[in-house]
Parts: sequence; structure tokens; C-alpha cells
Amino acid sequence: MEKEQYYIIRSNGSGVWAGNILKRDGNTVTLTNARRIWYWNGARSLSQLAMEGTKNPNTCNFAMPVDEVMIFNVLEIIKCTDEAENNIKGVSMWIIN
Repeated sequence: MEKEQYYIIRSNGSGVWAGNILKRDGNTVTLTNARRIWYWNGARSLSQLAMEGTKNPNTCNFAMPVDEVMIFNVLEIIKCTDEAENNIKGVSMWIIN
């Protein structure tokens, strides 16, 4: 895994995340600069989200970034394009008032 590369991670239990892989140990991944992808719209699948980003960023619920998170029970790791990375990072934080 390339350290500076951006990935989408799908896990059993904690859901979907996007970020840079710091470390991988079996099915446990440590991400940096990570955002939880709570809800996305404008991409039919995580594969499309990783390739193109979302077409509807205003209707997505992406949490605030965290410096580092360990994700257990990882089921899927998808490498993102630069376009998708910039798009995902550009989605406004989902804030509950």
C-alpha cells in the first residue's frame, strides 16, 4: 500500500471510511486523515465513488476528518483516483445542529 495514496475502506461494523493507509495488519487498517462516509449519493457504488467521487456532494453525509483511526474487520480496500480524493475531501462536513 502506498502511504500517500487515498483509499476507501469498507468494514464490517464501522462502515465506510476514506483516508490514507498508515498501516495494515491482516484485516485491520490504520487510516490517517480519515473521514467516515456515512451516506453518499451521486455514485452507484463504492467503486464508482473511488473512481469519480460523488455527483451530488450537497446530499452526502461525510463526517469530520480525524487524524487517525484503526478500523477492524476490513472487507474491502479500494484505491481512489486523484479526482475522487479531491471530490471526497471537498464534501462539506456533516454537522448535526
